[in-house]
Amino acid sequence: MRVLVTGASGFIGSAVVASLREAGDRVIALGRNGAPDAEHVSADVTQLDETTWLDLLEGVDAVVNCAGIFADTATASVDEVNRRAAETLFRACLAAGVRRVVQLSAIGAGDGLSPFARSKLAADRVLTGLDLDWVILRPAIVFGEDAGGGSALLRGLAALPIIPIDPSAGDLQIVQLGDVVKTVVHMTRPEAPARVVLELVSPERLSFAETLRVIRSWLRLSPAREIRMPSPLMSLGYALGDLAGWLGWKTPIRLAARAELRRGAVGDARGWIEATGLRPLRLREALAAKPSTAQERTFASLYFLQPLVLAVTSLFFIGTGITSVTIGYRIGVSLLEQGGMGPLSGPSVIAGGLADLIAGAMIAWRPTARWGLYLAIALSLFYFMFGTVLLPGLWRDPIGPMLKIFPLIVLNCVALAMVRDR
Repeated sequence: MRVLVTGASGFIGSAVVASLREAGDRVIALGRNGAPDAEHVSADVTQLDETTWLDLLEGVDAVVNCAGIFADTATASVDEVNRRAAETLFRACLAAGVRRVVQLSAIGAGDGLSPFARSKLAADRVLTGLDLDWVILRPAIVFGEDAGGGSALLRGLAALPIIPIDPSAGDLQIVQLGDVVKTVVHMTRPEAPARVVLELVSPERLSFAETLRVIRSWLRLSPAREIRMPSPLMSLGYALGDLAGWLGWKTPIRLAARAELRRGAVGDARGWIEATGLRPLRLREALAAKPSTAQERTFASLYFLQPLVLAVTSLFFIGTGITSVTIGYRIGVSLLEQGGMGPLSGPSVIAGGLADLIAGAMIAWRPTARWGLYLAIALSLFYFMFGTVLLPGLWRDPIGPMLKIFPLIVLNCVALAMVRDR
């Protein structure tokens, strides 16, 4: 078969592409980033019109729509990605005669409690209104070897020395990535059931706290103290996640997630089991079958440190930049005059402050973060050489301003490695 997969570079989409190719299918992998060992089309689904879709759908037997985002960002909205782009694709499938369409929706779509759920529900309704052999899959939180989205967050929370618990969180029926992928592949076949809406959930229903305990045990960590977080503090955390999202960073901690968390990720797996004959794995048995590795434990331990390192690095350069052009200006000018800069002292302080501000702002903005970190490293090296030549006395300063440049460079290098992580 020839199958088009959207969202092919994502957590679920990339696994679907790999499994379809393993089954002998020819896959057109459409996503923002490259997909190994597959015919790849690099594209933003929101920028594709029906004519472009028709070209891509030529000779295609089935379509799997894995494209989607959880919350609005600075460059895209859930409505654009989850509803409008999906609708354009579905109508193109009808026009191209591609009858088999598998739509990856979400377990809470039917309730429409958040913009994410409502956008998924709207796309589902468009699809069910078309004369196609459609299949709508509504997975709960998906847990797999490649940590992404909600499953990555659960790993990170479970690894904390003190675990914060949102008392309003609903129960979870964590579904395994392998079970989701098997279902998607099965449903692309022409003989598979059509015009069905299936909830992909584990038979095991756990509370949010129980889920974290199970994952923590899998990570081989001793039990941790759990603290019920007050609502205002939880709201602050979600708001900070929204800020990060608007700056281009992918994070599952969003205000939109709170409504989904309160609802829980639960459903009825009976229709899924009847349609596929699959026996979904429980979280405990899935984890027991694949003991955690050192890499898993490292990832979980660093999950919250990654945004912290990036935030501290950004705020450090923004803070030094503001200080240089405001309350620290006269001190900076005085130091440079001692070094013999003369009339260039004032402009040099301002230039350095502005350079720091630019570096900090670039680090904060996800599309430019990598270049911002390169600039930060270059500035640190320049300050080191500049200070050594003009102000060698700083090496004798008991506060150690010159020595502190080295850990700053190391921190920037660590941040540079982290910024590559999805």
